[in-house]
Amino acid sequence: GINAEYGPEKASGLRKEASITMYYFFTYTFSALSVVCGIIYYLSREQTGKTEQENDPLFKRFQTNYLIIFVIAMGADWLQGPYVYALYEYYGFGKQEIAELFVVGFLSSMVFGTIVGGLADKYGRKKMCIAFSIFYSISCLTKLSRNYWVLMVGRLLSGVATSLLFSSFESWMVHEHFRRNFTPDSLSGTFSLSIFCNGLVAIVSGLVASYVADSFGYVAPFMVSLGCLVTVMLLVMSTWVENHGDSQILATQTFGNAINDLKADKKIPILGFVQSLFEGAMYTFVFMWTPALSAQTKDLLPFGIIFACFMVCIMIGSSLFRIFLRSYSVEEIVTAMLLLASISLFVPCFTPDPYILTASFLSFELCCGIYFPAVGTLRGKILPENTRSTIMNFFRVPLNFLVVVVLLKVKYLENTTVFFLCGVWLCVSFVLSIWLRSLLQVKAISANSDLLLQDDLKKESHVDA
Repeated sequence: GINAEYGPEKASGLRKEASITMYYFFTYTFSALSVVCGIIYYLSREQTGKTEQENDPLFKRFQTNYLIIFVIAMGADWLQGPYVYALYEYYGFGKQEIAELFVVGFLSSMVFGTIVGGLADKYGRKKMCIAFSIFYSISCLTKLSRNYWVLMVGRLLSGVATSLLFSSFESWMVHEHFRRNFTPDSLSGTFSLSIFCNGLVAIVSGLVASYVADSFGYVAPFMVSLGCLVTVMLLVMSTWVENHGDSQILATQTFGNAINDLKADKKIPILGFVQSLFEGAMYTFVFMWTPALSAQTKDLLPFGIIFACFMVCIMIGSSLFRIFLRSYSVEEIVTAMLLLASISLFVPCFTPDPYILTASFLSFELCCGIYFPAVGTLRGKILPENTRSTIMNFFRVPLNFLVVVVLLKVKYLENTTVFFLCGVWLCVSFVLSIWLRSLLQVKAISANSDLLLQDDLKKESHVDA
């Protein structure tokens, strides 16, 4: 190692020098990305302009209300993320016990998430958004205990809450968007803005979590998160109306109808696998970027600044999506994004160079920024309204399965092997996106043909008259 080659004192000096170099590198990178982000955001608003819908006061009020609540909910989630592992370690749990707690969270999301998705369609999306706040609040309170089984209950509840966060809020918004006769184009704008704001709130939440953890201890970020969750609950209760899938049928029928919808329209399961494979790679990346970049110098890298760089790239991606949408279809954007994402995660298989790895990771995060509004728009177009929440949670089953398998096996695998698997998942997702695009094009051609036929029939009827 470096000690053997240079001796302890020189090795220590080299580490400090490397630490300073990497600190400045990532600080300059963050500064440059922030400038680029500002420029791209300005261009996305200036170049694309605002649709007539986006100037509508009713739409602006609806969009602003949703974004405020969604951003606070995501902030509550971001506040907890950096300190879950650290808190468990502080309480004296070993790696095996901590891994068990994490796995239970993902398994809970995989199993119970599907059930609550059906309940959201049956009993109401607003109710499930309130339930999200309650479940996640109780999960935060369990962090005050050092008891393993109390913490395990917290992980179970957080798994359910996570499924609700990533399905019920979107399902409520999409339903209300179309119920109020807003246009599909403005839906894409809402998704794009939500991801941009999510990146911003992630950076702010990371800074807040770091400050309160340093000042009051590792449990403090969870108490701040609790305050955000109570705020979300009160805002949802006071400002949202209820909406459902089909409230007239039994909850068990909702699952049956969702399965029938999956069988009846092949676009739905294809989109589901595109989503599961991409997000499986994304969540795996969350575990892998730190050891991949740090190698033998883990404690020398400015992880907070690196995380901020990633979030800025997500914000850039969400703005680029708005720009690309003026020239390309959503399906074309998704296909190109998946190709770039797969290339980005294959890069670590071929080089350990930290600067090249950084470029590839930033590229992948940019793809994440494009992915969320793009796939959200596709879900809005493809998923049936009556079973939207149920199907969205079905999509999370293979996603959570992939992440659980990686969590259980990651200590036995080389970093390059894990990244290779992620690259393969993204390649499969890329191929599926091409298939999905062809099916959507066929549907569009068929719809145009039907319109032309109707026009011809109308003309013939006028001639006959």
